[in-house]
Amino acid sequence: MSEQPIAISCLNDFIFCPVSIYFHALDADTDTIILQDVVQLKGTAAHKTVDTATYTTRACVLQGLSVYSEEYNLVGKIDTFDTRKGVLTERKKKIKMIYDGYIFQLYAQYFCLIEMGYHVNEIRLYSMDDNKVYPIPLPQHAPELYQKFIKTLTDLNTFRLENFRQENEQKCAHCIYEPLCSYSARQGAW
Repeated sequence: MSEQPIAISCLNDFIFCPVSIYFHALDADTDTIILQDVVQLKGTAAHKTVDTATYTTRACVLQGLSVYSEEYNLVGKIDTFDTRKGVLTERKKKIKMIYDGYIFQLYAQYFCLIEMGYHVNEIRLYSMDDNKVYPIPLPQHAPELYQKFIKTLTDLNTFRLENFRQENEQKCAHCIYEPLCSYSARQGAW
């Protein structure tokens, strides 16, 4: 494994397009209003209450807690975790489809919490716009998803930009970095 821990937020980005992680790093000090599209800005605003731990005043609900897993070499933050019920929730502005990246973010948070000594009984996604909850099977109950999660971690740890070629034009069509990207399938740069 890599010496640097993998940021949990990179899992979804990596699955979408590994090059986006590179652009995120370049833009780390740039104001989000310049870089994010409308959907991303709304998502950032929707997460504000969790990020500032003002979503709820209930003491049993952890918000924006920093987490780490030595075993999986992961670091990040959770959205909410109800310590009484053992329910971990990853909040999204609007869920139209449940992507593997969403699930893998939850798995990463789950493993971090377990390693930190918490008891997690349930993991779920929450779509804020339509107030829908999507239960996600725990990794031990979804062996195929767990294996895909492990493969994604391995792929992320061994990824080499110089060997990458994006082949999915639809991903490029929905990427804010596409006009700058020499790896774009839409530009036929390679």
